[in-house]
Amino acid sequence: MKKTLITLALLATAPGLAQADKLEELKEQGFARIAIANEPPFTAVAADGTVSGAAPDVAREVFKRLGVPEVVASISEYGAMIPGLQARRHDAITAGLFMKPERCQAVAYSEPVLCDAEAFLLPKGNPKGFKSYADIAADPTATIGAPGGGTEEKLALEAGVPRDRVIVVPDGQSGLKMLQDGRIDVYSLPVLSISDLMAKAADPNLEMFAPVVGAPVYCDGAAFRKEDAALRDAFDVELAKMKESGEFAAIIEPYGFSAAAAMSTSRAQLCGE
Repeated sequence: MKKTLITLALLATAPGLAQADKLEELKEQGFARIAIANEPPFTAVAADGTVSGAAPDVAREVFKRLGVPEVVASISEYGAMIPGLQARRHDAITAGLFMKPERCQAVAYSEPVLCDAEAFLLPKGNPKGFKSYADIAADPTATIGAPGGGTEEKLALEAGVPRDRVIVVPDGQSGLKMLQDGRIDVYSLPVLSISDLMAKAADPNLEMFAPVVGAPVYCDGAAFRKEDAALRDAFDVELAKMKESGEFAAIIEPYGFSAAAAMSTSRAQLCGE
């Protein structure tokens, strides 16, 4: 008991030691728990439970280089990812959770991994001429589908679309079906996510408009708890090596992402530091 109390006292007075121990903890348990969405090509879960997608694939390789051989993924809505991380249900978020200054205050992001612009999925011909979130706000009958807690939901609300006309959609297939059934007028996701949905649906009655006028290009990164900044720093070291060697591009570019885009910016720029 005395030894335990001494250990706890040391950890309380040496936060750097506690942070460093997180990587050792993951090495010992043999896996890292990651939060993902199910939004190809950012993240994807096959029928047999196999996890893929650009973000988990990068995380899996980085953790492997850090001595953590496996990742165990759980699907989460975007709005629940940071609370789940802070509640220690996950060790990291690797899900296309775009960096924004307010999120950067809540979590410790890695350097950028995936970058993309916003897009609209619409009926063929874009009959209402929607090119921006402001256009949707200006039409009192228009409804838009977006992931709960995601960037698109926030952009729509910030543009003035009333809360009751922003419909929270749990996943891509649900959003596609809602649009096909006429329950929403627009479905908004990043360009590559919409492209993936369209390729799978092969529905000639739908089209994509991109990029959304006035919407910024965003980049994500792996997100960690603030107290696990040392783990984030170790992740960044291996990520930088992969970017320099070309291995990073070899993982993400088959999914349609640009390695050059991720390497052209930084966490400091995206977080407004």
